[in-house]
Amino acid sequence: MDIENLQIQIKTFFGLEQILAEEIKKLGGRKVEIKNRAVNCEGDLGFLYKINYSARTALKILVPIHQFKAFNQHQFYDRLFKFEWDEFMDVDQSFSIDATVNSETFKHSQFVTLKMKDAIVDYFQEKYKRRPNVETRNPDIKFHLHIDRELVMISMDSSGDALFKRGYRREQGEAPINEVLASGMLQLAGWDGKGNFLDPMCGSGTLLIEAAMIAMDLPAQIFRKRFGFQNWKNYDADLFSKIKEFRINRVREFNGKIVGYDIDARMLNAARMNVEAAEMEDVIEIRKQNFFDSKKDLFPLLMVFNPPYDERISINDDDFYKKIGDTFKTNYPNTLAWLISSDLEAVKKIGLRPSRKIKLFNGKLETRFLQYEMYEGTKKIHKLEDKS
Repeated sequence: MDIENLQIQIKTFFGLEQILAEEIKKLGGRKVEIKNRAVNCEGDLGFLYKINYSARTALKILVPIHQFKAFNQHQFYDRLFKFEWDEFMDVDQSFSIDATVNSETFKHSQFVTLKMKDAIVDYFQEKYKRRPNVETRNPDIKFHLHIDRELVMISMDSSGDALFKRGYRREQGEAPINEVLASGMLQLAGWDGKGNFLDPMCGSGTLLIEAAMIAMDLPAQIFRKRFGFQNWKNYDADLFSKIKEFRINRVREFNGKIVGYDIDARMLNAARMNVEAAEMEDVIEIRKQNFFDSKKDLFPLLMVFNPPYDERISINDDDFYKKIGDTFKTNYPNTLAWLISSDLEAVKKIGLRPSRKIKLFNGKLETRFLQYEMYEGTKKIHKLEDKS
């Protein structure tokens, strides 16, 4: 493994590729290339540690170590058996394999995963007369197998647990929004920590915590205890320690307000517990407040939220979304508001034309992330005033 010029693939959600690419460029990635649900780049070992620790919209970070073509299962096994696995793991380390397969030759991902496991175990058995353990739950080394037709790519997962597992969530709501998706939404909405932020239906508080982390420039994984790369043979503990120290020294003060409303006592309790776990009680305020009875009291204000929709909480969608629109128009003048919803018919009842629509996925649900701009008076009047 050339630790100066690692080829790196960073996985993300559909719709967040551009945001991730910008993050990677800012963190010092070379040859940044946008793919479907992924960004490819080059960097050294320190950069690999840095993006694992800091990138907000990364789900997992893979480093390819072996690539070849195989036209049948015998070739597949043979090429894997001949590979020098002891360069990347020790016989006394456990390993796991996850696979994505798009191939007529290799149709079943479970079968090829088993063949790869056999090849690795047989390699160590022949060379050392000992076998490494396969451990699915908490392995020392995670391999990723990708087969596209006859092209086989083996990567090492440098992250370990998926990077949306930030480590601050103690409680979750009915359908908590994924931390990576939440951060991506905030960045798409233009949140940079200048001004004030409101989530008027905050649930268990994920958007609030991610907003605070962006506002203070806290590394995304500041609460994480372990990364996959810490079990690699080339792990440099001093280098990782310096990178963490450098990033933490860049944390900044935030002078605005981050506020969450909810009407459900259980959700408010969950949000407070998560905010406490993230050590952000001084930064985030949680209020028991019905959004429909609220008035704008923060200036300037960005609003981003994940209202209940579809299978989450049974509500009368039409009436509910109409109330959102009425509250926007009556009580939140000169506000930029974004919401995510999979109910594309119900959102029409908001009664405002969204100025932006972005397709995202919340789990398997296809959604739209919608921007609404509220003005006092009409857009036309504001445009005339701007010209005068």
